Amino acid sequence: MAKNSVWQDDYWLLLMQIYLHRPVGVKPLYHREMIDLSIELHISPQVLRTKMQQIASLDTPRIERIWQTYGENPRKLERAVKLLREMKGFGAANDFFQGVEVQETFEKDFRPLSEDQRFKPIMLIMILDLYFRLSTITMVAETPEVKELAKLLKLSAADIVLVLEIYQTCDPYLKRKPLSGSCLQVPCQQIWQRYSTMEPHVLAAYAEELREYFKS
Repeated sequence: MAKNSVWQDDYWLLLMQIYLHRPVGVKPLYHREMIDLSIELHISPQVLRTKMQQIASLDTPRIERIWQTYGENPRKLERAVKLLREMKGFGAANDFFQGVEVQETFEKDFRPLSEDQRFKPIMLIMILDLYFRLSTITMVAETPEVKELAKLLKLSAADIVLVLEIYQTCDPYLKRKPLSGSCLQVPCQQIWQRYSTMEPHVLAAYAEELREYFKS
């Protein structure tokens, strides 16, 4: 049976360091540092954000003690975090989780696709949201929304258009044949199957949250 890592008291230091980064406070759910730590610890972003809210409210005596020790001394916290990572083997995930079967869930969506390293599943999700906000005639590189998303994702407008064209082949209403030779056909099909039946406003809200990952 697969095991996931569980919360440990030492993790408060890692999370507090992110909390204290400017602007100080609870970070958005998909803030890049939050996601990086989630992947590192194999703990969902939702759990980390809940824990960070506990830091903000000094929810327990344990958190209060940590805050009294490190809240006004970021350098001391930095040293403690560095020591913790060295002792626990952070940054060497294979060693840290040796002997533990880690069942990945959300992590895969934030990792580059094996088919094309320029893309991550979350990028395909955001492009799918754009697909449902455009008409097929506007799925071109000159469209302002295409340019804006390309800039955010650090892709070319042509890359965005390619994915939009693949989604057209996934759309049962258009009845278009798959693009021959495209390595993104299967990943796009998988994203289509996962999210195309989602209510448009729900998908749009999720895509908007994901933008934080690319802005931070």
